[in-house]
Order: sequence, then C-alpha cells, then structure tokens
Amino acid sequence: MSSTPLVKISNLNFAYESRPILTGINLEIPRGKLVAIMGTSGCGKTTLLRLIGGQLRASAGEVLVDGQNVAALDNAALFKLRRRMGMLFQFGALFTDLSVFDNVAFPLRENTNLSEDLIRDLVLMKLHAVGLRGAHRLMPNELSGGMARRVALARGIALDPMLMMYDEPFAGLDPISLAITGELIRKLNDALGASSIMVTHDVPESLKIVDYIYFMAGGKVVAEGTPDDIRNSTDPFVHQFIWGEPDGPVPFHYPAPAYAGELIGGRGIHA
Repeated sequence: MSSTPLVKISNLNFAYESRPILTGINLEIPRGKLVAIMGTSGCGKTTLLRLIGGQLRASAGEVLVDGQNVAALDNAALFKLRRRMGMLFQFGALFTDLSVFDNVAFPLRENTNLSEDLIRDLVLMKLHAVGLRGAHRLMPNELSGGMARRVALARGIALDPMLMMYDEPFAGLDPISLAITGELIRKLNDALGASSIMVTHDVPESLKIVDYIYFMAGGKVVAEGTPDDIRNSTDPFVHQFIWGEPDGPVPFHYPAPAYAGELIGGRGIHA
C-alpha cells in the first residue's frame, strides 16, 4: 500500500462571495483509515466534503485526491474520479420512487456496462453486507430511518469506492440503529480497503470507530489526534465539545450588552 495519503488538503481557503468559510485548512486522509471531522454547526465541515468531491472549487490552496488536483480536472476527468468515490448523504437521500433494489442498482446501471444478471448479484451482495438482502423489494417509505441509512450505505459502496464520505451518518437514529450503522461503517471500510471521511457531531460513537479526528472551529482546524489523544485533551474547545459543556470557547450566550443595563432603564430594546 502506498504511504502517500489518499486525500491531501494544503493551505485551503474557501469563501461564498465575500464570506470566508474555510481558512488555511491542512489535513490528510491516509489510505485505509477512517477519519472523523468534527466541529460546531456552520464551521465548514460539509463544505470540505464538497470541495473534495469537486462540487465546489477552492479560493486558494489545493485538494489532492489520489494524487490528482481536483480543481484542475476537466468535467470528464472529474466524473471519472467521482466514480471512485462513494457518498452517504445526511438522512440517506434515497430515490423515493425506486425500490431498495433499484436504489442500490442505480450507480451500477449508470456507470457500468454490466449485465442485469451480474447487477442483480452485486446488489444482493451489497444489501447482504448491510443486513437488508430480504428488504430488496421494499420502497423507501416502507423503511425505518435506520434501514434507509443502511440502504444508502449499500448504494454508496456499490462501485467498491476507494474513498467513502459520510455527512452526519448518525443523525436522527435511535441508539440501536446508531450502533449498527457505526459498526457497519468501520467493517465496510476495512473490508473494502477504502479510506473514509466522516463528518459527525456524535462523539461517543465516533470515538469507538475512527482512527483519527480533526476538530474545526471558525473555518479552521483547531485540534487533531487519535481517539485517545482527544479523550485526554486539555484543549478548552476539544474538552467542551467532547463533554457537551454549555459554556466555554463556544459560548452559550449570543453577544449582547450587559444584562442589568438592559433590564434597568435600558433603552433601544423593542419586543
């Protein structure tokens, strides 16, 4: 296995018009590893996934995936690279008018010339891997939230991607479904020999399954390390995030004038 990282991001900046989102991002995703990106809402985590996938282009800096500069690729080369990536969207994003079978078959039919017999076998293999081979005839509206997430995972791995990206894979799941999904993400990463990037807010489940964690705040990487490094971190932001404390570097209160001054004879406050 090559020692060069599958994904390397260097001095990355990104802004929507004049509003900075990411500033000076440097991170690496080693081959065969599962890496989490954590941070408060709006800090740029999902934007980072879109830059890796080529939906967005950086204002400055570089995104390399398997040695290729994503921003420099033409459409044909970008689509070819994307066929080697899988994506699990938040809440699954299944096609509601397609069956479970056809949802998983979709990327195979769109991107290969395989026969329907071979596609059938591959779809059943992927569904078996996530424990849902028996549900292949169901429609998305017949699935629980956890089942839908697992079908979406089967669709994401349909083409045996070298890179899987997960956008909040645990959102809205009950504890049993959450644990099943986390275990599947870890096992499938290892079975495929893939690299995985997981954007998540779920601290306990993530620390069980990931190899490395990057923490983001204000559009920057503010801390990084292994799960043990993170558990033992004395960094105020990391400590607040891991333990869910209401006050710290991320304040509970939105900036405001002195409370007493507004309550006693305060002016300019209107309901």
